[in-house]
Amino acid sequence: MSRFWKIALAVIVVVVIAGIVIVPRMHHGKSDAAAAGAQANGEGQGKDQPPVPVTVVPVVSQDVPVYLTALGTVQARNTVTVRPQVGGQLMKLNFKEGQEVKAGDVIAEIDPRTIQSQYDQSVAKLKQDQASAATARNNLDRSQNLVSKGGQQYVSKQDLDNLKNTLDQANATVVADQAAIRASQVQLGFTKVIAPIDGLAGIRSVDVGNVVATTDAIVTITELHPIYVMFFLPEKNLDLVRSSTLEGGDLTSLEVQALDRVDSHAIATGHLDVIDNTIDTSTGTFRLRSLFENEKTQLWPGQFVNVQLKVRTVKNGLVVPAQAVQRGPDGDYVYLVQGDNTVRMQPVETSTEVGDSHVLIGKGLKLGDKVVTEGQFRLKPGSKVQPLAPGQVPAAPTAEELQKAKQGQQGRGGRRGG
Repeated sequence: MSRFWKIALAVIVVVVIAGIVIVPRMHHGKSDAAAAGAQANGEGQGKDQPPVPVTVVPVVSQDVPVYLTALGTVQARNTVTVRPQVGGQLMKLNFKEGQEVKAGDVIAEIDPRTIQSQYDQSVAKLKQDQASAATARNNLDRSQNLVSKGGQQYVSKQDLDNLKNTLDQANATVVADQAAIRASQVQLGFTKVIAPIDGLAGIRSVDVGNVVATTDAIVTITELHPIYVMFFLPEKNLDLVRSSTLEGGDLTSLEVQALDRVDSHAIATGHLDVIDNTIDTSTGTFRLRSLFENEKTQLWPGQFVNVQLKVRTVKNGLVVPAQAVQRGPDGDYVYLVQGDNTVRMQPVETSTEVGDSHVLIGKGLKLGDKVVTEGQFRLKPGSKVQPLAPGQVPAAPTAEELQKAKQGQQGRGGRRGG
């Protein structure tokens, strides 16, 4: 082979190899350009995706009571430990443990015989001293008559003074005897132990037949109607509570509810009674006392309850369901449905809970705004939505929509594999 043909063959081989390398690169570059154009036209970005069905609820207006909550302890208004005021053998108990007793009821009786004998002795001594006083009066009267008769001095002045002093002593003894009788009567009355207050009798501390002293307890009586609930609030709430009492006129204008700690239903309703005069520096709280009539004995001393203190009422407050409010890195927000059925993230500020399912919005929404309450996990800003009322189910897709979605999936699959 001549040199010319060798050179020509080498050139042909180089051209063929270059064509093999360049053609795939051109196809690949064209594919990248097509993909970039598709992205620029919105393909693959959800442009043709159907609207997301979500539950939408409008912002409503209502009067919202504002509560401060705390843990409270029920305390009896009065608790009295009944002790005998005289010693002696306990003869009788006239109450049943756990029974309601009334003030003035005789709940126990102590053997009165010793004190009765002391009383009888006092009565007898009084009669004796009254007789002595009568004798002294008669002696003085006779002596005075002798002095005045005929102007003659039959009784010396000293004897007359002694008779007067004897009468005064006898009268004083009579007064002392009368006081002793009254003291014996009081002691005799103490042999009947009287209930000092209306309340519930507890478990007795002594049994019939025991000899009791004045230091021994018989039973404790606890007043249940009305009853107190004590609770603490942070010191930052002090001005709010005090200003609310000034607006209402007095403490009783502030309503207090006691809630069960298990299911948080209202047990009883009362009113604020006292705000303590100091703040506990160790806890930064102040103590409050509320009063409940407790007519049906819903509250029991020592019971723990959740307390709600109603401090004010927000007129025409904006309220949304609690599940509409989401927590983000920048604070609370809701998905707000706009006029073209797209959504945007709307920052909001919540003020307080409204019942168990709603919240009061302080800032960020206005009356009539529509917020998403269900389906937020499928949304992002700008998503198209299909608004549904609470409880409404989205319509099933038509055959045409299913076919279109299927074709779209197949087309996207072809491009990935091409």
